[in-house]
Amino acid sequence: MNYLPLAPIGSTPLRVLTIAGSDSGGGAGVQADLRTCNLLGVHALCAVTAVTVQNSVGVKDFHKVPGDVVAAQIEVVCDDIGLQAAKTGMLASSDIIEAVAQSWHDHGAGIPLVVDPVCASMHGDSLLDHAALDSLRAELFPLATLVTPNLHEVRLLVGIDVVDATTQADAARALHSLGPQWALIKGGHLQGSASSTDVLFDGNDFHEFETPRVDTGHDHGAGDTLAAATACALAHGYTVPDAVAFAKAWVTECLRAAYPLGHGHGPVSAMFRLQP
Repeated sequence: MNYLPLAPIGSTPLRVLTIAGSDSGGGAGVQADLRTCNLLGVHALCAVTAVTVQNSVGVKDFHKVPGDVVAAQIEVVCDDIGLQAAKTGMLASSDIIEAVAQSWHDHGAGIPLVVDPVCASMHGDSLLDHAALDSLRAELFPLATLVTPNLHEVRLLVGIDVVDATTQADAARALHSLGPQWALIKGGHLQGSASSTDVLFDGNDFHEFETPRVDTGHDHGAGDTLAAATACALAHGYTVPDAVAFAKAWVTECLRAAYPLGHGHGPVSAMFRLQP
């Protein structure tokens, strides 16, 4: 695949901010975002929203960072370092979501924002209560350049079970109606076909991104990695469709390079980038 251009040695690279939770197992969350950014030649900034107690088997517990502390992390890096794009991951509560939204009103004008609405586990269990889901829809989605839910999250957010291409398009329309500039309905969890097709919608036109389905049981962090790679491409000035196409190719290679870890789901791996 073609990679993003690298900054000359000694010069300041482009910067992407991840606003997300920490994964103690190192497979997803901030850790996955940092790996993605670094291996794509982008300097990663972070605002940690939660500290999770998790491993390859699942999330055992988590501690939420107060919303004002999340907002302060965003403020200091925006004021001092600056950034070209941002993405969100686990936001954990209404308080944090509202703090991020206000921070973006204050500091994010003109900066692309990818919202990965982490509100369901890979098993489909809800990770946000109804109030927090409402805050996502009302406060954050209207600020988003792109929203990238998985199919479990689509069901929680817009009440549509995606089972085929028709319902995938219906879900894209419903998600876009909540205010983001673009809505991406990922097809990785839509089983029964030899390919994985993601559908992108801007209110007028649909774009489809199809790749062969990778046969692996190790896909932890795939959504985080896709959103982070998209943000990196947007930082380089890619259009949203081109950024999604790049990220789709990137995460497909990460799935091919995924490895077992612990007793559960291993992570997708961006370390293929280090191979000759």
